Amino acid sequence: MPNIKIFSGSSHRELSHKIAERLGMELGKVVTKKFSNQETCVEIGESVRGEDVYIVQSGCGEINDNLMELLIMINACKIASASRVTAVIPCFPYSRQDKKDKVGSRAPISAKLVANMLSVSGADHIITMDLHASQIQGFFDIPVDNLYAEPAVLKWIKENIAEWKTCTIVSPDAGGAKRVTSIADRLNVDFALIHKERKKANEVDRMVLVGDVTDRVAILVDDMADTCGTICHAADKLISAGATKVYAILTHGIFSGPAISRINNACFEAVVVTNTIPQEEKMKTCPKIQVIDISMILAEAIRRTHNGESVSYLFSHVPL
Repeated sequence: MPNIKIFSGSSHRELSHKIAERLGMELGKVVTKKFSNQETCVEIGESVRGEDVYIVQSGCGEINDNLMELLIMINACKIASASRVTAVIPCFPYSRQDKKDKVGSRAPISAKLVANMLSVSGADHIITMDLHASQIQGFFDIPVDNLYAEPAVLKWIKENIAEWKTCTIVSPDAGGAKRVTSIADRLNVDFALIHKERKKANEVDRMVLVGDVTDRVAILVDDMADTCGTICHAADKLISAGATKVYAILTHGIFSGPAISRINNACFEAVVVTNTIPQEEKMKTCPKIQVIDISMILAEAIRRTHNGESVSYLFSHVPL
């Protein structure tokens, strides 16, 4: 494709390679290094003047370093006269800090701060996937394309779960009810939700199941799993409520802290995540983790954006 350049940050090079390969392109030359005082330095190794630039950087690993690197890369391209710079951020960093809680009204709204930083650095457009709260799009004054993993998830369920026609889709909390009802409607199956009461962040207190999973396969669906306390509790709850098997399908598998040991000890048939965050290392220590490749969705979004075509087809279809 003419006049388009794709650069990769250091957070998820494998995904960037897959995207570039899908578009029949090479990744642009970029050198990212750190000075001895840990400052990030980025050198774009080829001309971007007048080009449509896409920078792929996910919010994972060393989140703050990777975010800073993204901002510096956007700025480097912008002041090198790129005609448009799009940040492709498969997993948006700080997306859980999106509002002030009732409890601590001195909490920051860091997702808005990240949005401001991206805009100030010179980004003209953002492509992301399964934002924790879709209102985050409104934190930006530039266009944001929030893509969904849902079509790829539906495809995986139909291909890998034999009893999918009689399964129940379960949301591990009330916040994910909308996402779960959408999937349940498209599969024409029942849904249930688990109401949880939290004592403090990352620690779950009491859970109540609303809905019926007796003698059925239960599929837990959520947008992200970090320490996996919620989904592992939810899985136990579903088994004790009579579910025959429990699967978990998550868009962003952050899996920090005790997550891997919790999954290994929990009663999941499989924990399915997308590759918005690199999973190779975790799959070595946890055989239950399976990965859905979403590089073609991001690649197609880039192609359509570059050609000025509509992206909404991707909300309900997986590109072939």
